[in-house]
Amino acid sequence: MSGVLLWVICPKENASFAATTSYSLVPKSRAQVRSHNSKGCSRLNFSSGVFAAASLSSAVANPPRSSVEKVYEVVLKQAALVKEQKKERAVDVRKEKGQTDSMTRGDLLNGAYNRCGEVCAEYAKTFYLGTLLMTPERRRAVWAIYVWCRRTDELVDGPNASHITPKALDRWEQRLNELFEGRPYDMYDAALSDTVSKYPVDIQPFKDMIEGMRTDLKKSRYKDFDELYLYCYYVAGTVGLMSVPVMGIAPESKASTESVYNAALALGIANQLTNILRDVGEDARRGRIYLPQDELAQAGLSDEDIFNGKVTDKWRSFMKGQIKRARMFFDEAEKGVAELNDASRWPVWASLLLYKQILDSIEANDYDNFSKRAYVGKTKKLASLPVAYCRALMDGSSKFAKPARS
Repeated sequence: MSGVLLWVICPKENASFAATTSYSLVPKSRAQVRSHNSKGCSRLNFSSGVFAAASLSSAVANPPRSSVEKVYEVVLKQAALVKEQKKERAVDVRKEKGQTDSMTRGDLLNGAYNRCGEVCAEYAKTFYLGTLLMTPERRRAVWAIYVWCRRTDELVDGPNASHITPKALDRWEQRLNELFEGRPYDMYDAALSDTVSKYPVDIQPFKDMIEGMRTDLKKSRYKDFDELYLYCYYVAGTVGLMSVPVMGIAPESKASTESVYNAALALGIANQLTNILRDVGEDARRGRIYLPQDELAQAGLSDEDIFNGKVTDKWRSFMKGQIKRARMFFDEAEKGVAELNDASRWPVWASLLLYKQILDSIEANDYDNFSKRAYVGKTKKLASLPVAYCRALMDGSSKFAKPARS
């Protein structure tokens, strides 16, 4: 897996991506999903050939669901949870804070949260800096989520990844169930268990991330973008669904809860697509290709071309289309960042801006993501920005701090 720890178009018919598209990245209803899948099949082609072996009556009676539909059901569930528990959870946060600050349990939790913050500061400096602009309660909760995601990711990408089995992931999921039930295993679990007791965070995105780890154990190819989209949701889109309840939606926002979650999902998908494009050579050396097989074939490319690692005109044309797709997901994500609580926007903007620059770097390297790693030249500058300056940004002195609502 290429990475998961940051906050969603369609396959092209030839080597170059369509210049324009009216496809809504995250449909607002299942009816809209089906409308896009049926009316826009020449572009979308998410399930090319799915109906070939089925009778017309069977297809009409029980049409297969695309990955977009499956994921959108999770979005709706999470958004509904926020609506139902918003007032109740706000009361719970105040009560919990008042009850535990002077108690031993509160001291232990403070220690657990502080340790989560240290991990975040060590492995995600820019993101950590952004979290310092959030309220203390939200900041700590985001740290707890970050650490759980990182630990989950390292099960298949860390130093002990070669020893991880499906049973180990099953045990990890059982620990997840227990911490959601208030029975944490260790201090990191305790921080997350406290977080999910205070905020309307659903367990499904966490379970789905573990499913993404299972996918990495058994799958190294993706036949089309529909399959890849689901994988990107599992390992990265889920982070947005976990985080939005904690980061909060701006009180003045007129956007629907579902649309904000859709944008958070879009940013996760965009980040993961960018990871995939950046790490093509690295993944190939591990025998993995996280690119749609049908699109490679349409571009006149094969797995052997990836393993040989030669930059050709066909590869450049293919990469231009893939980069354009990722940027369109970033564009969708920007709409939601503007709707977040003021104090929560900076860390999200930071990750969005940095990751968009990775795509620029790939282009600057003449699309050589086989032997050259796309670096972001401004990463250190962003990471070293003083908190005071970040606050100035958030007050509106930068177009990135309070973007115009669309």
